[in-house]
Parts: sequence; structure tokens; C-alpha cells
Amino acid sequence: MMTDAATDAPGPRPLAGLFRFLGHQLWAALFAVILLAAILGTKLIWQEGWALTRYDALVLIAVASQVAMLAFRLETWDEFKVILLFHLTGTVMEWFKVSAGSWSYPEAGVIKLFDVPLFTGFMYAAVGSYIARSIRLFDIVLAPFPPFGLVAALAVGIYANFFAHHFLPDIRLALFAASVLLFFRTRLTLTAGGRRRSVPMLGAALLVAGLLYIAENIGTFTGTWVYAGQKAWEPVRLGMLGSWYLLFFVSFATVLVVFRGASRPGPWLRSNRASGPAHRSEARGSGS
Repeated sequence: MMTDAATDAPGPRPLAGLFRFLGHQLWAALFAVILLAAILGTKLIWQEGWALTRYDALVLIAVASQVAMLAFRLETWDEFKVILLFHLTGTVMEWFKVSAGSWSYPEAGVIKLFDVPLFTGFMYAAVGSYIARSIRLFDIVLAPFPPFGLVAALAVGIYANFFAHHFLPDIRLALFAASVLLFFRTRLTLTAGGRRRSVPMLGAALLVAGLLYIAENIGTFTGTWVYAGQKAWEPVRLGMLGSWYLLFFVSFATVLVVFRGASRPGPWLRSNRASGPAHRSEARGSGS
């Protein structure tokens, strides 16, 4: 449950505060919202005989959106660095998973590599964009945060298991347990509705996993990608929630490579507010 972290000022009415918070979340997830809208919109209007394929259009929309966000300063260059990291790691995973038969992209496209349309890397980048923009827009602090070396090791283990479980025993249960051991004390503190509030990081991971599961179903319902053995209009299996939960920790570790100042080794205290926004570049070296 979200609790007030530090404020004496009266807050907005609960319902108004909820809508304001949801609006801020959508604003932080602007790149993801654009991509999902593009996936839905192109599915509704695209015609088979058009010279430009739907997949290629999605690539162009993603690139144009990214350029526009930088040009209009909706995204900082530090956030763009995070997006590049996500794009690279996500595209590599897509190449492997498609070759292994986990899912496929059934439509034609010119801007494809190893049977993977190149807009897919932007979908992973959208997760990184959301987390990075949230850190800046909500002045997020993660505390008490475990040593970054352990967090990085967990992230590497999760990412490697996405590949290795095709050949070796699946260790995701051990990875679930490790995530709980590392983060059961960590709280995500943010500014919402003019107040400092906090939520358990494990709860945030479950919430984001649920939102990504909804996005997955939008992708499969529109036929943008299809899981092996999945029938038309069949929901994505619930087991994918676990994969997205684990990916959340990979995502946060990747973001913190650039935004290290968002983490604190000790508990977040009222007096910490004087230290200023956690996302500032000069604070990157603090915390672990």
C-alpha cells in the first residue's frame, strides 16, 4: 500500500489525486503510449496493397517519435542513453527468441533483420523510457537499496536465463526468490500530487508486470506478434507475468547504470529532501 513519506500539506481529494497520478504515469510512459496507439491504429487502417508495410510504418513512427521527444526536450540525453541500452539488449533477445520459435512476426516487412522487424527494439526501449522519465518527473528515490553489484548480478542472471532455459534447467524460481531477498526492504519514494509517497519496490514490480501483460495482449490481439501455439484472440498465458516481473529488475538495473543517484543505501528520511532531485547527473555517484 502506498504511504505518505514526508509532508504536512493537505493533499487533493482521493479520487482527484488518483486521476492526477494516473495522468502523470501516462505522461511518463509517453513513448510506450505512442507505440501502443500506433500498433492499434495501424491495425485498424492498414491495407494489404499499400506500398509501405505496417511493420515498416511502425519502425518509422518509432524513430520519428524518438526524434521528436528529444527535439522538444520531452526526453533528456541521459534518458536517450538508457533507451539505446534497452534497444540493443531487447533486439538481441528478439533475434534469439524468434529463432528459437518462442514467438513470431507473421506480417511482411522490409526493415527486418533475422525475421524480426526493427520496431521491436523500441518496445523494450519504451520500458526504459518510462522508468527513466519517472525517475526525473517524480523525483524517485529507491531506499534502502541493496549493493549495486548484487542488483547487477541478479539482472545478468535474469537476462541470461531468458536464453539459457532453452538448453539448461530453468532457474526462474531461484531468481524470484533472489529478487525478494534483495528488495523486500526497498521502497520506491516519489512525489505525487504535491506529496512524497512510497510504495514497496516488489509491489511496483508486480504492477508494472501487469501493465506489460496488458500491452502483450494488445500486441497479440492485433496480430503484431504471435506466440507459439497461440490461437487467434487467445489471451497470452498468465505465466508471462513472471517473465515481465523479472524483466522489471533487469530494466531498473539498466536504468541505474545512468541514474545511479536515484538509489540510496540507507532508508529514505525526511531530511533527505534537502539533497534535491535524485536524477541530477551530479548525484550519479552516490548510493549503491
